[in-house]
Amino acid sequence: MKNHALRIALATVATLALTAFAAGAQRQAEVASRGADVMPFDLKATTHIFTKTSTGGTQRVVAKKKSDATQTRLVREHLRDIEREFKRGDFSGPSHIHGADMPGLAQLETAKPGDIAIAYKDVVDGAELTYRTTDAKLVSALHAWFNAQVSDHGADAMAGHSHQHGDMQKK
Repeated sequence: MKNHALRIALATVATLALTAFAAGAQRQAEVASRGADVMPFDLKATTHIFTKTSTGGTQRVVAKKKSDATQTRLVREHLRDIEREFKRGDFSGPSHIHGADMPGLAQLETAKPGDIAIAYKDVVDGAELTYRTTDAKLVSALHAWFNAQVSDHGADAMAGHSHQHGDMQKK
């Protein structure tokens, strides 16, 4: 009797894990498809790196191939556009790609211009955006937003690790 109950429990856990994996893979495929509407670069040819800090975080996008000047240029153009849009409070791009119910997005959309400082910077093979705020709720929203992007972009995204004890250097 105990063996039978154990088999049922193990089968249930395995089924739930496979269902979650399939749902995750399906969501990632849908996000990639909608991403092509917003992002001019090839998602599969780039990596998104999201590094959380105590004041917000950094979103970096780089070409996977160091010699891919086209992807590097497209990443830089896109992140410059994103900087301008976000500073105006326009988060329509992430909303289109990830959905209006994306974690953290509603809080970011209600922030007043200037509540989150956003700075663009060229990096080797790509670009990055740095987000800083003194509002703890907006820091939490940025972190939730970063987590959702890492999950939604799958193998094309990763969480970064800060080397300044959780804070980015002042610019």
